Amino acid sequence: MSKNRTTGLRRGARAMGVGAAATVAMGLFSTGAANADTFVPLPDGERAGPGVTVKRIGESALISPSMAANGAGRVVWVSGTATADVTATPEGEPGPENGPAGAPGTNNSSTHGLSQLNTGYIVGCQVSIGDDAISAGMSGSIDLDGGSVGGSIGLELGPGEVKFVQIELKNIPKAGTYSIQYQDVEIQLQGCAGYAQARAYTVVEIIGDHYSKTTLYGAPFSIG
Repeated sequence: MSKNRTTGLRRGARAMGVGAAATVAMGLFSTGAANADTFVPLPDGERAGPGVTVKRIGESALISPSMAANGAGRVVWVSGTATADVTATPEGEPGPENGPAGAPGTNNSSTHGLSQLNTGYIVGCQVSIGDDAISAGMSGSIDLDGGSVGGSIGLELGPGEVKFVQIELKNIPKAGTYSIQYQDVEIQLQGCAGYAQARAYTVVEIIGDHYSKTTLYGAPFSIG
């Protein structure tokens, strides 16, 4: 066997070895075993509103560079449980005019004619998503991207942009306890060459003559 052929075989074996290692790392990804990943435990939260107590427990984020390796992308896997303990009886007829005295109902995403528990994440590029920014109505443009529990959500964000990423929603037809649990929901962020931040939001909207909206925000965390 020639020296060139032997060198080529060694290079091929080395490449196969790298591929195998990458496969193993991806297989362990959800357990946080990959050394390049950053696991971020996030604090629980609770907020009381008219006729409802909103809680978030067990929230965490697993952050890694994007597989695109272009410096403008990153990936975060988020997990947690959002709960609404509703003591008030939701009132009103289904439809768009379901707010107090027939006024339109609204929350951070949308209402489908019933009281609702809605949870997701606010993601920003080169925007600090702190309490001051939220109370000021946020800076930059704000869009809504839908997702689903266990799914993957892709975002394109430029400098100064902010998007609401909806993880899941649940209708509230009557008083009771309602929960949304999500695990390793993937959010892919592309196009943001600067720093990026995210934080959870959970909204409970009670429609009818005693309309109310209670919002619980999570702690902001960096996603690179």
